[in-house]
Amino acid sequence: MNLEPEPFATARLDALPLRVAYADEMAAVLGDPALHTYTGGAPETADELRARYGRQTAGSPDPGTRWWNWVLRVRDEGRLAGYVQATVDVPGAAAEIAWVVGTRWQGRGYAKEAAEGLVTHLLAGAGAGAGAGTGTGTAVVVRTVLAHIHPDHDASAAVAGAAGLAPTERWCDGERRWERGAGKG
Repeated sequence: MNLEPEPFATARLDALPLRVAYADEMAAVLGDPALHTYTGGAPETADELRARYGRQTAGSPDPGTRWWNWVLRVRDEGRLAGYVQATVDVPGAAAEIAWVVGTRWQGRGYAKEAAEGLVTHLLAGAGAGAGAGTGTGTAVVVRTVLAHIHPDHDASAAVAGAAGLAPTERWCDGERRWERGAGKG
């Protein structure tokens, strides 16, 4: 089960729940191979994104996990510029987040703004709204936010730091774990 996440906004961005219909525009946004330098892989076609977005919006097969994905729309341009996502471990009250901003929009602070907004949104209990998510009539609670960042990816480290995450001594698949609890930052 995957209850749709609540939209949120920052000073310049609207974070809109992912829809399959965004695949064509997002294929252009994410089409630069340089975006995969630290993550591997290659840009996906619009058809590949449609298939992936269909899986993501259908949700995790694990009832204790939520896959929440938002596209980022630059309000002044009315165009999509990237995405943020959170994989929420409902029983563990933790969310692993990630962000990608298309090459054309980099260098403007959008990734920092989006990550800060996402962390604030999640820690405020707004991920899926009141009564959503657990089947118990209560909101999904997130107490810890984490991200895994390649040690050479200085831009992502700066984004994580701006969002209040701090590097830990834990590593996963060659990436350092960054973390923030609800009482930090």
